[in-house]
Amino acid sequence: MAGGAREVLTLQLGHFAGFVGTHWWNQQDAALGRATDAKEPPGELCPDVLYRTGRTLHGQETYTPRLILMDLKGSLSSLKEEGGLYRDKQLDAAIAWCVHFLYLSSGLPPLTTSATPKPLIPTEGSIRVWSDFLRVHLHPRSICMIRITITMRRDASLGSVGSGFGQGESVLKEPKLHFYVEECDYLQILCDLHDGFSGVGAKAQRCYKMKFRARDITWGLLPGPYHRGGETRIPVGTLLNADSFGLVHLTAHSSLVCPLSLDGSLGLRPEPPVNFPYLHYDATLPFHCSAILATALDTFTAPYRLCSSPVSMVQLAGMLSFCGKKVVTAGATIPFPLAPGQSLPDSLLQLGGATPWTPLSACGDPSGTRCFAQSVVLRGIDRACHTSQLTPGTPPPSSLHACTTGEEVLAQYLQQQQPKVMSSSHLLLTPCRVVPPYPQLFSSHSPQAVESIPVFGALCSSSSLHRTLEALAGDLTKVDVRRWASFMDAGVEHDDVAELLQELRSLAQCYQDGD
Repeated sequence: MAGGAREVLTLQLGHFAGFVGTHWWNQQDAALGRATDAKEPPGELCPDVLYRTGRTLHGQETYTPRLILMDLKGSLSSLKEEGGLYRDKQLDAAIAWCVHFLYLSSGLPPLTTSATPKPLIPTEGSIRVWSDFLRVHLHPRSICMIRITITMRRDASLGSVGSGFGQGESVLKEPKLHFYVEECDYLQILCDLHDGFSGVGAKAQRCYKMKFRARDITWGLLPGPYHRGGETRIPVGTLLNADSFGLVHLTAHSSLVCPLSLDGSLGLRPEPPVNFPYLHYDATLPFHCSAILATALDTFTAPYRLCSSPVSMVQLAGMLSFCGKKVVTAGATIPFPLAPGQSLPDSLLQLGGATPWTPLSACGDPSGTRCFAQSVVLRGIDRACHTSQLTPGTPPPSSLHACTTGEEVLAQYLQQQQPKVMSSSHLLLTPCRVVPPYPQLFSSHSPQAVESIPVFGALCSSSSLHRTLEALAGDLTKVDVRRWASFMDAGVEHDDVAELLQELRSLAQCYQDGD
């Protein structure tokens, strides 16, 4: 592998994580297809970081995601539990291990079977679960199922909003996810935070803490408004799971945790979903929300997937998480606005002094907050646009226009925006692929569908987390956990909540402005 061994194992835990992950793997697959085109220049991103080569018992070579996913019964739709690579029952039986699955009531509508194969590119109206639009072949051992012998009420199944963090923890009695582990150097977890899967993620972290010590990142995923079913208040179950037990326990065992959501806030009273000036999306559709978050994720993770001079996951986490700041916020401009004939200095100058990206961590408006450290990626800008092409003798309209490289332009822009912030920045030629089944969210006057877009994204250790975490602690003091039977059934007691409050407030203190 270029740049040394940097293999990453991805754990994908939960139903919304399945939506985000499916879009993300589809984007990797589209980029792989692009890279095999002889007309394309060598890629900047190394697919071996996320993929592994293999061979079936029949000698067929394979290249599949280094992935283990978990979800509820019903989420596979027409996808086989053993994947679709081998298409041989005897071979499947020989290769497939003794996997377990979440045989729980998922609340999904009943599935119907049909002899007619589903279309290669499904329509939005036909998509009910993430496997409906998955275009990537998975290894037989990627789909992990957990059988649960205990009986849960329908309203407290692991993937429901009312399910408890402790119930998720109890699912992983033993470390069952050893496949891939020995061949990997790093771990990234895509984990639902709003239900019991937050407990599954925390337990998985503890299982592999020694193996991946200081070499892991957790992306905590929160669905948009669609999961509230029209409620004007965020369910208390979500507050207890995501905003409290899940966030605190995941932070305790991970090198870095980043919540990702299109919601405006994490508290009991929701704010409107975030707005993207150049996107038309439906915040009530998980298919749309997950596509946007996957595009951001594909950009945030680029530094440790680079072919040349990569930033390791250890370096990225270390830069952002100093002084106990292990939770970071995310933001992105999707797509990055670069009008025809404009240069990068022109476009950055037009952004003005405001924060250039839309917040993606449900921490409210970042205006007036302080950034302690940030990792920034701008991708998809043609090299010819990196610098200003001024006529000789023309005075540059700004210091950005006087820069001689695109990297210098970006670094100077960030220095002007945040003068005292430790910043790591990357400027990539590679755009983000958005070919079908990615939804067409882009306002374009061109009759042709958009296939790739430039994206500007950042991970930031921000003082906004002090305000957000303190507000969560305040909301939690108003909750009587004894009224939530699913938490009591999982062994959560009043003292646990009191300890949680203390840990939440201690975490918030790390982000006080002026630290």
